[in-house]
Amino acid sequence: MNYSALLVEDSMSLGALYTEYLRAEDINVTHVHYGADALKELSNWQPDLLILDIKLPDMSGLDILKQVQQSHPHISTIMITAHGSIDIAIDAMRSGAFDFLVKPFDAKRLSITVRNALKQKQLLELVTQYENSLPKGHYQGFIGDSLAMQSVYKTIDCVANSKASVFIMGESGTGKEVCAQAIHQVGNRAAKPFIALNCASIPKELIESEIFGHCKGAFTGAHSNRDGAATRADGGTLFLDEICEMDLELQSKLLRFIQTGTFQRVGGTKEEHVDIRFISATNREPWEEVKLGHFREDLFYRLHVIPIELPPLRARGNDVLLLAKQLLKTYSKEEGKKFIDFNPQAAAILQAYDWPGNVRQLQNIIRQIVVLNDANLVEPSMFPVPLKQLAHQTKIQTETKAQPQTRINIDKPVQATACELSPGPTQEVHTHNAEQQRIQPLWLIEKQTIEGAIALCDGNVPKAAALLDISPSTIYRKRMTWEEQAESLN
Repeated sequence: MNYSALLVEDSMSLGALYTEYLRAEDINVTHVHYGADALKELSNWQPDLLILDIKLPDMSGLDILKQVQQSHPHISTIMITAHGSIDIAIDAMRSGAFDFLVKPFDAKRLSITVRNALKQKQLLELVTQYENSLPKGHYQGFIGDSLAMQSVYKTIDCVANSKASVFIMGESGTGKEVCAQAIHQVGNRAAKPFIALNCASIPKELIESEIFGHCKGAFTGAHSNRDGAATRADGGTLFLDEICEMDLELQSKLLRFIQTGTFQRVGGTKEEHVDIRFISATNREPWEEVKLGHFREDLFYRLHVIPIELPPLRARGNDVLLLAKQLLKTYSKEEGKKFIDFNPQAAAILQAYDWPGNVRQLQNIIRQIVVLNDANLVEPSMFPVPLKQLAHQTKIQTETKAQPQTRINIDKPVQATACELSPGPTQEVHTHNAEQQRIQPLWLIEKQTIEGAIALCDGNVPKAAALLDISPSTIYRKRMTWEEQAESLN
């Protein structure tokens, strides 16, 4: 693997010598003499190694090191120092430099230091790759480690540095603005503005001004020039939420803006140019809106370059509990309450509910519980009406399913005559045999209960486990045992 190095050394002869040393290690070298030249190079490209003299004609190498640590911490830096500045070199290592070399040094000393620096860089990259491969429970404002959300996180990482337009789709309350902010924060525009506009909440006659701004006197009430979202988002990201609610006439102006990067303020004649990354979102099906004539097809293709579909909360498995516990902790702290968790029945109800309002609905419900109650554990009785209804239905279903299992043990073990008459020896045998026929092994009753719960939950094992108040791993383990028993019988 070829590595690159930026050598910052003001001496022409030493710079040429060090360059030859590095090229012998199969490293591509760029040599500059001044600190200003080094910073200019670093703004255009990032080397694997920075070999930096502490004393430069125009600035201190320590100042360059500080800037590199802030903007490019992945670059391994080796400081070059004279005997009298060893203390300074040690300070440089404390500031993030990998190592330092004391002049004069030979090719072997440089080679050892460079190889060690590159090995550390490789190890750090491997650790980063490993960490990135692990399921993320928290990611840029999202909470959830489900496979559906891991896919979303990976897509965000892939598109963050691109200028390509992103179109976020999902039901209301799934976190579309959180997703847009994550793309902005992870990407190379994070230091620039993130401007969000909700196209559904702005009156039709004002939205053009909100996007493009207006000039003084453009309409009644325009008493001065005003910057729009396009101007304020220059260099950063413009997020247009509920884009399908935008008027068709304005859609054509937005299309031209996206194509050219230029626009005119309302009431103005001067063209302005900006550099913007566009992210749009909708809770509708955008292609259906195109077919209905509510959304321009050409605008759709301009915005729908990279689609991201956020899963509804009901499709995110155990994320419901992760979110609920985090929200409970946050709101309890805000409200001065002592809630710490949900009891098993409450947790099962949270996982069984469909959450039509998604994360926003969950937030509202947890907030309501915390405000109106005070305890250590959340119980089903604290839930609002929709979840209380589910708790009642679940209780009925569980009792209904349990009745046949209960009758297996006590469903008239003997006839009335056997109870009324004093049983003789023969009658005792018949009674014993009848009881044997009606009483089933405990493992079989357990199997029927679990399989019945899974059937009622349409094959959803985690949901069935939650309702049975056991872990999904217990169900999988018992199923394996039953299969082994069946194989041994065959």
